[in-house]
Amino acid sequence: MTVKVIGAGLAGSEAAWQLAQRGIAVELYEMKPHKMSPAHKSEYFAELVCSNSLRGDRLENAVGLLKEELRRCGSLILSCAEATRVEAGGCLAVDRDGFARLVTEKIRNHPNIKVIEEEVTEVPDGPVIIASGPLTSDALSEAIGRYFGETGYLHFFDAAAPLVTAESIDMDLAWWQSRYDRGTPDYINCALNREQYEAFIRELTTAEEAEVHGFEDKNVFEGCMPVEVMARRGFDTLRYGPLKPVGLTDPNTGKEPYAVVQLRQDNAEKTIFNLVGFQTHLKFGEQKRVFSMIPALRNAEFVRYGVMHRNTFLQSPRLLDKYYADRRNPMVAFAGQMTGVEGYVESTASGFLAAVAMAAKVQGKTVPEFPKTTAIGALGLYISDSTVENFQPMNINFSIIQPLEQRIRKKAEKNLAIANRSLAVIEELIAAGI
Repeated sequence: MTVKVIGAGLAGSEAAWQLAQRGIAVELYEMKPHKMSPAHKSEYFAELVCSNSLRGDRLENAVGLLKEELRRCGSLILSCAEATRVEAGGCLAVDRDGFARLVTEKIRNHPNIKVIEEEVTEVPDGPVIIASGPLTSDALSEAIGRYFGETGYLHFFDAAAPLVTAESIDMDLAWWQSRYDRGTPDYINCALNREQYEAFIRELTTAEEAEVHGFEDKNVFEGCMPVEVMARRGFDTLRYGPLKPVGLTDPNTGKEPYAVVQLRQDNAEKTIFNLVGFQTHLKFGEQKRVFSMIPALRNAEFVRYGVMHRNTFLQSPRLLDKYYADRRNPMVAFAGQMTGVEGYVESTASGFLAAVAMAAKVQGKTVPEFPKTTAIGALGLYISDSTVENFQPMNINFSIIQPLEQRIRKKAEKNLAIANRSLAVIEELIAAGI
């Protein structure tokens, strides 16, 4: 039996790989390069758009735990990420182009995967996993709406940060350092004093925004909020958010700065850097004007300006089960950000779990149980929890993972204990042959 997978983003690529690794024939449908979404720039699979970072890698961090679970379970995305890794302190960051090329090569060379380059405009009969992403084409989006009924969709907006060239950063005013000196010094730090910060906030909050149809601040996903929207929440909001100076020392003064903009490398050559936390939908000219007020970026060369995207997701608690499958038809499953998981790693996890469950169904086996004690299982249980009110996209976090029975006072120690418990369960599942 052949399983169709729609979409070759992170979730779709992971799903196709997991099915194929279990001996199942896969038809992977991808509309690129014949048709591109507004956010995509290349013909490669698993293209990273919003940021090069797959976020924290420590087990005391929930996304670090999720990545470790996926690594141990043989994730294609995590293995390709490790192979194309670039230094970013305590984060897992990749050379985006090299990463996408490697995922594409692995998928196209797998003997059980047939890649079909065409747009899918209807929901296929099962078995199928639809992982067409938050920028699903209009035709397929409408088809999914018809499949579930017109009330099946919600939407929110997220945004991408601008990129600047390394050579245009004034290193007389900037310095290399990771917060609290953890790991190698992989971030370029750009300080602002109080006067500079005040001027920056004043211009940022009054700058002209690009038109985005239907945009309202309340529709912005909290985890990917435009910097100008965040700034409007209060004078010190950015200083307690992406511009927080704690754990950093300006070598020009020997003191902690008033505010700091951090830059993270966007490619392996360290020639392009991402303004961390500077997702935005300001007009391009306004981005150049306002962001150049940051002293070390006064002559910055912008190779990509920030852009705003409308992301669409399902009312999953009403529609999907904990394996991301249609409650009415378990042979039709969904994966990725359209299910309400938020983030590249979370999308990968949804594709993994949807595929593992689909493989078991197709092969007549018992579907493995990923409990709430695991990050993979907790995400599936979150998106399928019918008691959740006002369902919104969710990054993995320890609050949705089952708490410990014993009380541990220190947060880091508690999180590490949760992680170790989770990984023990994962090892049991691997030993049982998931």
